[in-house]
Amino acid sequence: MTAPLYTTESGQLWHAGKILLAFVGLPARGKTHVSRSVERYLRWLGVTTAVFSLGDHRRHVIGSSKDLPPDYFGHSPEERSPSTEALRKRIKESLEDSVVEFFTEKRGQVAIYDANNGTKATRRDLRVKFEALGINVFFVENICDRDDIVEANIRSVKLSSPDYQGWDPDEAIKDYMSRIRRHAKLYETMESSGGPYVKIFNVGERLAINNVKGYLQSRIVFYLMNVHHKKRTIWLARSGQSLIEHSYKADSDLSPQGVEYSEKLRDFIVEKRQALLEERIKSGEKNAHERRLTIWTSSRRRCLSTCRPLAKLGYKVVERQPMYELNPGAIDGMTVEQIQEAYPEEYDRAKKEGYYAHRYPRGESYHDLCVRLEPVILELEREPADVLIVGHGSVLRCLMSYLQGLSPQEIPNVELRRGDVVQVTPSAYGVQFQLHFFWQ
Repeated sequence: MTAPLYTTESGQLWHAGKILLAFVGLPARGKTHVSRSVERYLRWLGVTTAVFSLGDHRRHVIGSSKDLPPDYFGHSPEERSPSTEALRKRIKESLEDSVVEFFTEKRGQVAIYDANNGTKATRRDLRVKFEALGINVFFVENICDRDDIVEANIRSVKLSSPDYQGWDPDEAIKDYMSRIRRHAKLYETMESSGGPYVKIFNVGERLAINNVKGYLQSRIVFYLMNVHHKKRTIWLARSGQSLIEHSYKADSDLSPQGVEYSEKLRDFIVEKRQALLEERIKSGEKNAHERRLTIWTSSRRRCLSTCRPLAKLGYKVVERQPMYELNPGAIDGMTVEQIQEAYPEEYDRAKKEGYYAHRYPRGESYHDLCVRLEPVILELEREPADVLIVGHGSVLRCLMSYLQGLSPQEIPNVELRRGDVVQVTPSAYGVQFQLHFFWQ
């Protein structure tokens, strides 16, 4: 499923109403990583979604942790000074006011509340406050009992936080671990209380689900079943030039330039992966080794031939039927001028409706292509190893739009030139993109 072609007066889809997706868990349990991933997926579905992070909001209002009172973290309300308790309350309420504004003023449908929400009283107050406004509250608890995951989260995310700017890494880890221990003394796990919730164990190893209702909540749970925490790199590159360009029907092989391109792509990927491995070793990553790389492509000849130099080095190439290029239908091989002359009404309708929704006679729209690609997207979320996607321009537009969290209507405007490689690194605060040029 991808974004529907219709809109509603309320801005809400699938009769799901408004949802507050409130995350629960101790620090460094992967809440931010999962919340940003869910935001990206819901935007792909066409749902008006935003993340509200209590930690980011606190830093925006006050600054880094060095500017906070010493009793700000990990103390019960009775142990905090009245001024500290008032400060915490003011920050929390101002963020929740922003959430309410998102629903009432900006026609939002899903607000993702990224905070600890670690006590029963906090969650009860949250549910009472937002259900009184007609908003469904859905909790997602992240539970992690593996020290390696917690430490990896701290090293990859928390050390780069403004809270620890200028700190020695080992001292920062000690300080953050002590913060976690203080939080743990007060933490209360989720229990069955009638409302919907999901418990995620060790960032995707196991899920426990309670009282989930409706299509949209079910889609969120389905997506959460595919999320993991493992570090990997996704590469995207176009296939090489073929003997017959701009023709869907002609399944032609690579031209001499296309063969040269495929060899340059092989050299770039091999060299860049080696350089990234050396960077990970220098950064002190434990047990750093070259990660497995799988190549995904379509069954068209130019795609398979582009992958052949890498296949000869032993890399596995997987043909994915849904990754066929967009079928242009009756306008296959035509120039813009020829389309205007042969199909003037269709051309005007495409400009009016937008190129995402419009399909020419006997062809596909980008909406059709996105529906076809959803299994590939979910498999990409599940894949723990590195992936190189060698694809057609239309397919890469869809995949890049998803990874960037763009709206479906923006897909036709995304472009990746032949000779460029996009390096995508999923991280806690979203997805990092880096563009490389390797061939002219």
